[in-house]
Amino acid sequence: MSSTGELRHTALDALHRSLGATMTDFAGWDMPLRYGSERDEHIAVRTKAGLFDLSHMGEITVTGPQAAALLDFALVGNIGGVKPGRARYTMICRADGGILDDLIVYRLGETEYMVVANASNAQVVLDALTERAAGFDAEVRDDRDAYALLAVQGPQSPGILKSLTDADLDGLKYYAGLPGTVAGVPALIARTGYTGEDGFELFVKAEHAVELWQALTKAGEGVGLVPCGLSCRDTLRLEAGMPLYGHELSTSLTPFDAGLGRVVKFEKEGDFVGREALREAADRAEQNPPRVLVGLIAEGRRVPRAGYAVVAGGEVIGEVTSGAPSPTLGKPIAIAYVDPAHAAPGTSGVGVDIRGSHEPYEVVALPFYKRQK
Repeated sequence: MSSTGELRHTALDALHRSLGATMTDFAGWDMPLRYGSERDEHIAVRTKAGLFDLSHMGEITVTGPQAAALLDFALVGNIGGVKPGRARYTMICRADGGILDDLIVYRLGETEYMVVANASNAQVVLDALTERAAGFDAEVRDDRDAYALLAVQGPQSPGILKSLTDADLDGLKYYAGLPGTVAGVPALIARTGYTGEDGFELFVKAEHAVELWQALTKAGEGVGLVPCGLSCRDTLRLEAGMPLYGHELSTSLTPFDAGLGRVVKFEKEGDFVGREALREAADRAEQNPPRVLVGLIAEGRRVPRAGYAVVAGGEVIGEVTSGAPSPTLGKPIAIAYVDPAHAAPGTSGVGVDIRGSHEPYEVVALPFYKRQK
């Protein structure tokens, strides 16, 4: 929300409305939920390509001689070890180990990093980084208004982007970024993705967003590119087994509780916020395994939602964190935290309590969907 309590608008707001988008309040931003059928948008990303406005994400720039040292102290990952041009998935935790947000950090240069936070947590992350910067020769800058962020995702996305840039896309690895020009617009071209498909994120100045969107739309006309809203972004990431803050991740969970302990790098030099609590969480998880994040596929047609109880033998054994109909599988699916005893794929007798009725579900390993390389 802006300080006046009004919704914030991205640079593409008028364009979304001209395309007939259904808009929704998402983390204080007025964002496109869908343009037509969310199922059609989902399938377009899986089979052709989709174009997203992600300008609500929070970009925070960290610069200065001790930028790497600050990020190593403030975050759980080994950020100083990231090579220029590469990116890393990491988390920022509280002193008690609770997850404040999951992040992608891009190393743009020797002493310059861009931290990308979730829209709902951007201010929290900015405040935490600013506070943790005390004593470091580094500057934390709020760049949320400096960037628009467009993403083109799907099997046709490399071809679409290649027609608009001479940047070396073939050499751009997963979790990397490089500066380039796309349709005449200066951009940071990244390849991280949140759909389970190949694709690119384009960080550009807000004033260039409309012309870039139009150029991408034109370049994708012949190969089935469609504009996509947040609704299909959610079903795509759900099929790909990717966590969403506020659902699979929260301040009440440590990375070890979420099955993502691998992002915590105890071996890095120096102290970092939450180190002690996270060491205890790691030991606890080893001795007494926490609930496990699993996939659930419905045998029937009823759709599970976040917060629904997972049951077995009349007992509650877990909780759904995300659920939706899966366009790819043609059945309702869910991600849930369940007791280790019921986490093995194929475990029988597991159900979801949907309004008093225990609907049968199959336990499967995540992700539900993996693209063919």
